[in-house]
Amino acid sequence: MARIGVFVCQCGNNIAAEVRTAEVAEKLKDVPGVVHAEDARFYCSNPGQEQIRKMIKEHNLDGLIVSACSPHMHEKTFRKAAETAGLNPFRVEIANIREHCSWVHHDPTKDLGTEKAGDIARMMVERVKRDRPLSKIKIPVTKRALVIGGGVAGIQAALDIADGGREVVLVEREPSIGGHMAQLSETFPTMDCSQCILTPKMVEAYQHPNIRLVTYAEVEKVDGYIGNFTVTIRKKAKSIVEENCTECGECIEKCPIKATSEFEMGMSKRKAMYIPFPQAVPGIPVIDRNACPKYVKDMSKCGLCAKVCGPQCIDFDQKDTFETVSVGAIVVATGYDVMPAENFPEFSGGKSKDVITGLHFERLASASGPTGGEIKRPSDGKVPETVVFIECSGSRDERRGVSYCSAICCMYSAKHAMLYKHKAHHGQAYIFYMDIRCGGKRYEEFHRRAVEQEGAIYLRGRVSRVYPRDGRLVVQGADTLIGSQVEIEADMVVLATAVVPRVGSKDLAQRLGIAYDQYGFYNEYHPKLKPVETVTGGIFLSGACIGPMDVPTAVAQGSAVASKVLGLFSNDEMAREPITAEVNRATCNACWDCLVACPYKAIEREAIKNRQGEVLRYVARVNEGVCMGCGVCVAACHSKTIDLKGYSDAQVYAALAAV
Repeated sequence: MARIGVFVCQCGNNIAAEVRTAEVAEKLKDVPGVVHAEDARFYCSNPGQEQIRKMIKEHNLDGLIVSACSPHMHEKTFRKAAETAGLNPFRVEIANIREHCSWVHHDPTKDLGTEKAGDIARMMVERVKRDRPLSKIKIPVTKRALVIGGGVAGIQAALDIADGGREVVLVEREPSIGGHMAQLSETFPTMDCSQCILTPKMVEAYQHPNIRLVTYAEVEKVDGYIGNFTVTIRKKAKSIVEENCTECGECIEKCPIKATSEFEMGMSKRKAMYIPFPQAVPGIPVIDRNACPKYVKDMSKCGLCAKVCGPQCIDFDQKDTFETVSVGAIVVATGYDVMPAENFPEFSGGKSKDVITGLHFERLASASGPTGGEIKRPSDGKVPETVVFIECSGSRDERRGVSYCSAICCMYSAKHAMLYKHKAHHGQAYIFYMDIRCGGKRYEEFHRRAVEQEGAIYLRGRVSRVYPRDGRLVVQGADTLIGSQVEIEADMVVLATAVVPRVGSKDLAQRLGIAYDQYGFYNEYHPKLKPVETVTGGIFLSGACIGPMDVPTAVAQGSAVASKVLGLFSNDEMAREPITAEVNRATCNACWDCLVACPYKAIEREAIKNRQGEVLRYVARVNEGVCMGCGVCVAACHSKTIDLKGYSDAQVYAALAAV
């Protein structure tokens, strides 16, 4: 016979305002299996928990109902209290009589709330009677982390995890780590040289004994579950034997073939044998097979780099290779892209060389950029006397499928206006904006500095058209503050284009089994309470792959992720909630609907063999390390073979029959 205790919480007036809790407790004493019922003001308080522990021991309870708030609030609290009193924590259930009852009823007599609260509690009593004394799942943990993406967020995460004494594999798909921050000239609001603050971190990551850099590579496949992932990495052929390369640069110097530089946003040339930028880490060059005559013509052409290479590092026959690594946690820090200027034909984007994006301007302003830090027009190399900056180009624009704010545009447009004035003292900067959003420490002061000290002229309104006329660009827009149309003749137009997810972000999400939003940014488990975790255990997010953000936020998220990973690695085994699906092997007909439906890839095929090792049939098997207990497979199973522990069909039917 069950011995169940029911504790009805008043939650101050949150519940007591609509429910006569003492009456509910009194009526529940008559329910078969209930040996004790009472009410109190706050059971989540220390005295309340102590009372629950006392009653468990005094009445030898084997099941517990707490009629209170949502289980999302205090289920762990009450289960822990019960466990310390010797009761299996998974025989503790929460009857939600706050969100599901008192908060949705307004009855001065309290009759409706009282009756409903009693019904909810009786349902939970019947469910507890059929609860099994489950145990937490113990999972061994591989204490090595994989970081995908070598931007500032990924570098920070890798360094913090490595400093915590754990191994890190840092995978970057470009030849060098650094990400978009390596392209920046200076950073707001302190106007630090971007390379000056980033390069030491890049070098530290490269030289750290616990970090292994795998550049020019991509994640091909991910198997396994939290603590035990198996990741296949595709290492693209560099045509260089990395182990022998001394990074002398002789091959780059002698290479006669030029190609467009992606790092310089197409505004200058690089060699076919190249490193992306002078401070690249690692400094091992890569052959661009789309430009090298050995690949675009025939293997007998050129080959000068191989002739001058002392250590004989050049391998024109090198192929892509695959490496499999075992890791316990994965950090996704793949960063962002910006919408290209070609998406704005109304602004002459893609038609005029002098209509550029913010990243183009960063390279023009950089001392290591194509113009040596001088602001010059890409079309003719002249210093522009008038520059128009257009904010929200593509952002907050549902016509282009981007309804969100890109977060950093207001600040970097102010920064660009300052950089322009510092380098072209007689020039004039105009900034068209919708709203100024400078929500960070010292950000508003930074914006005011652009206006008050650097003389940037801000015009509140949208630009309708940009077109060339007599060698200049005519910008037509509106100033809504004075209520008139505006026409400005500019020498250069800079578009603060929308921050968008990286190309291939959705494909990577599908390999990892994590969720993404309608734009392609990755979804957090909870935007406030779990901002760097995903619904897939052991996979974490950091930086602008979540959404637009500035450098300080990305760095903070990198450190936040590292703390989560180190916490996961703090024990040899990890304990997980046992609320997982289970398969009745006797009735499974191997239709595999569950395998298709499972969003976490937790369903596997299991072979049933005879004593001779011959496969008789296959059945579905649930990997408890991966299963998140969502129950989708239960709904998909036509033969009713799958049940969810703690939410079995028998429990659900018994609860419904109680009312």
